[in-house]
Amino acid sequence: MTNQQIPYTDSIQEFSTFWDSHDLTDFEDQLEEVPEPVFERETVVQIRLQPQEIDAVKAVAKLKGIDSADLIREWVLEKVKTA
Repeated sequence: MTNQQIPYTDSIQEFSTFWDSHDLTDFEDQLEEVPEPVFERETVVQIRLQPQEIDAVKAVAKLKGIDSADLIREWVLEKVKTA
């Protein structure tokens, strides 16, 4: 085992850099079991749109400065809230 501590950070980049140069087995005494998932996966939903429909969505998304998938998600969530 080692005297060094696992860094306490929310930075994925910092963790990546740390683990690139360290071995997990050297830190077993500092590890703890996490009973619940840290990251929840989102469900992907596929929709079918006509070419002119997706072009319209992309144009609106570009005006808003966001990705078309994010715009569609925003619209769906707005509709669900008012349902």
